[in-house]
Amino acid sequence: MVVKLERQLPRIPRHLHVAGACDRFIANHPLDPHRSLPVRYPRAPVSDQLLPSAGGRHARRHILGLNGDCDFIPATQTSIKLWHLALVARSVYFKFVRRLFSMFNRLINLSKSNSFSLFGARGTGRTFLLREDFKRVPTLFIDLLDPEQNHTFNLRPRALVEQLAALTAETEWIVIDEIQKAPNLLDIVHQQIESSRFKFALTGSSARKLRHGTANLLAGRAFVFYLFPLTAREIGEEFSLQNALAWGTLPRVMTLEGTDDRRDFLRAYTHTYLQEEITHEQIVRRLDPFRRFLVVAAQMSGQIVNYSKIAREVGASTVTVQSYFQILEDTLIGSLIEPFDESIRKRQRGNPKFYFFDTGVQRALSNTLQVELAPQTYAFGVAFEHFVVNEINRLQSYAKKDHRLSYLRTKDGVEIDLVIERPGLKRALVEIKSTERVSDEDIGSLTRLGKDVPNSEAFCLSRDPTPKKIGAVSCLPWQQGLIEIGL
Repeated sequence: MVVKLERQLPRIPRHLHVAGACDRFIANHPLDPHRSLPVRYPRAPVSDQLLPSAGGRHARRHILGLNGDCDFIPATQTSIKLWHLALVARSVYFKFVRRLFSMFNRLINLSKSNSFSLFGARGTGRTFLLREDFKRVPTLFIDLLDPEQNHTFNLRPRALVEQLAALTAETEWIVIDEIQKAPNLLDIVHQQIESSRFKFALTGSSARKLRHGTANLLAGRAFVFYLFPLTAREIGEEFSLQNALAWGTLPRVMTLEGTDDRRDFLRAYTHTYLQEEITHEQIVRRLDPFRRFLVVAAQMSGQIVNYSKIAREVGASTVTVQSYFQILEDTLIGSLIEPFDESIRKRQRGNPKFYFFDTGVQRALSNTLQVELAPQTYAFGVAFEHFVVNEINRLQSYAKKDHRLSYLRTKDGVEIDLVIERPGLKRALVEIKSTERVSDEDIGSLTRLGKDVPNSEAFCLSRDPTPKKIGAVSCLPWQQGLIEIGL
C-alpha cells in the first residue's frame, strides 16, 4: 500500500554536520522501487524541500523519476528504518539549531538606510546577525578572516573599487566582516560612501586600529552600533540566572549542554583572544606580562582599579598597566566606569572600576571555572553585581539612551554600585544585592548617601521576588528594576 509523507523538513545550512550527514545518507541510498513506506508513516507530498542539497535533488530523481510528480517513496524494510532515523535526526537537529539561533530576538536595531559599523567582541554574533539581516537583500559579503581576501585587500585596497564596479544594479549593500584586519580599506569605503550608491556595513572586534587609522569614517558618515553577549530578555524563557553567572551569555555557550563543554569553550575563547587579537595584531610587545595582567584584572573585575598594585603583581610599569586596560577596552573585552563627581575633571582624576564584558569569560581568565557559584556566597554576590552592571550597559546601548554610568564611593568607604545619569530624568542611584530578602542593612549606603546626591532617586535591585519600598528606596526584583529605571 502506498502512503504519503506528511511533514516537509525545512532547508537548513549544509555546513551543519548532523543535518549534512542525514542529507548525504538520504542522497546516497536510493530506495528499492518494489516496496513502500508502511501506513504508520504520516502523509504529505515529497519535494526538493525535503532533500535540499544537490545530492538530495539527485536522489530525488532516483526516487521520484524525472517528472518529479510522484508523491511517495518506495523502500525496502531496512531502508525504511534507516531513512526514518535520518529524517527524524535531521528534523530534531533542525529544530534544535533553529531554537538556539532564531529564538534570540536581538534587541539591537541596525540602520536600514545608512552605512554603519557594528563592533563587538569575538563570539557575540556579529556575522550571524548581519547574514540574517541581509539574507533577502542582494549583498556583497567580504570576509577578511579569509586569508585570500585578507591578502588581496591589504595588498591592493583598490581591488574593492573593481569589485564594486562589477556588481549589478540590484546590489546596494556591501558587508565587510572584521574590517580591522584591513584598515586601509576605510579610505576606499569613505570615498565610496561619499560618491557612490553603495551602503556599507562594517563589522569589527577591535576599534584600536580604526581609531588610529581613518577614524573620520566613524564621525557621522557611518553610524556606530555595538553588539554584546545575549541579554536576559533576548534569551527569554530559556534564561537561567545561575548559568548566566557561571558561564556567561555568549551565543555559543547557549548551544552547549554539559559543563565540561562550556568550560572547554571558554578556555578556548580566552586562548583565541590572546592569539587572534593580541599576538597576531602585535598589540603588545611582551606577551607574558599581559598574560599575568589578564589574570589579575579578571580577579579584580568590578573593583576599583589600583594601577600601581597591579603593576607590581605583573612586573610592568604603571603606564604599561594603564595601556593594558586601554587594550581591553579597544578590543571590547570590558569597560571602565569612572567615579561619580559633579566635576568631569575630578572624575577623570579618580580611579575607575573595570568590568569584563561577560561573566563566563571573566571566570575563565581568573581561572575560577571549576569553582561552583553557590548562592549566599561572596563569589555569587560579585558575579551577580557584575552581571547586572553588564545588563544595564547593554540595554542602555541598544535603546540608545545615552546614559552615563559611574560609581560613588566616599573617603569613609561607603559605596553606591552605580549612579546612572539619565538625560531628562533624575539620577538613578543603584545598589545591586544578590540576596533573596532585602533588609534595611542592604540599603544602608543608599540611605546615607542618597540625600547628598541632588536630583536623584534610589533603587535596590536584587533576587528578592517581592517589590517593596523601604524609606525612599525602591527595592525591586532585578528584572523589574531595570524596567523601572527606564531600560
